[in-house]
Amino acid sequence: MGVRRGPLTTIVDFASRWFAGLVLAGGLVGLVLPDQTARLSEHVPLLLGVIMFGMGLTLRPVDFALVLRRPWAVLCGLSAQFVIMPLTAVAVGWLFGLSGLLLTGMVLVGCAPGGTASNVIVYLSRGDVALSVTLTSVATMLSPVLTPLLVLWLADSELPVGFTDLFSSIVQVVLLPVTAGLVLRVVAGRYVKKVLPYLPLVSVTGIVVVVAAIVGANADAVVSSGILLVAAVIVHNGLGLLLGYFAAKLARLDESACRAVSVEVGMQNSGLSASLATAHFTPLAALPAALFSVWHNVSGSILASYWAKRPTRKTQRRSARRR
Repeated sequence: MGVRRGPLTTIVDFASRWFAGLVLAGGLVGLVLPDQTARLSEHVPLLLGVIMFGMGLTLRPVDFALVLRRPWAVLCGLSAQFVIMPLTAVAVGWLFGLSGLLLTGMVLVGCAPGGTASNVIVYLSRGDVALSVTLTSVATMLSPVLTPLLVLWLADSELPVGFTDLFSSIVQVVLLPVTAGLVLRVVAGRYVKKVLPYLPLVSVTGIVVVVAAIVGANADAVVSSGILLVAAVIVHNGLGLLLGYFAAKLARLDESACRAVSVEVGMQNSGLSASLATAHFTPLAALPAALFSVWHNVSGSILASYWAKRPTRKTQRRSARRR
């Protein structure tokens, strides 16, 4: 007898399966209805806080235990995350002739921690999910310190914002909501488990609205410099995935761990980048983050489909034991 599925469960499955398409649709809505969607840009930090709270609900203290059990893998992944993407952001920006707020936006994306959808992509890629969750969690906790330092170092020493301002923003929209969700999971885990299946719908909805708002606020810029900026975003994301994978190979991690590091490096928390851009700069600086949010879900899905057809030795051994 099959499990009875309600309409909400069907909606969650649809949102999870068609995540990339929905984000793309959000961007198109922003282009078609710029005046209406631009008004939502002031709520981007709040939306990100809600998404981060949902991420906190999915975490458990055991997710951080991997730092002690496999410190080398975690250190390699974190180093790749906070070295490869920031430096490639500057290099790609220079290559494509980006300057001013657009270059600042590229650097903001590069200096953010791993994206919230990366764990799902790693799972679909037959990668090391435990390592992926740990890298996302630890990088998010480190971001209040590392992200401002990297942005102020790489973007411009004359930026109209200081370390304290960026640190405070990340603490408010990332660290506090994630910690609150984690604590609630520990205190009321039995009740939280009941809502966990529906959290993807909250994340997808929040990211779609963020993308629509940022694109709507920059509709003219998207039209005028869209192709160049999209190309820069695609190259940045592609380099992150590629260099992250080979950095893990160089560190002699196994194939499943290499896939996890690749996805963690290539998929950024573009919502955080958009939030920081709208709070401390202008919506134009958030445009690279909005485009990155669309593209990295598309590229991640494509990569997951490719890797899913190529099982690692671990998955092959597990399959053999089940026979």
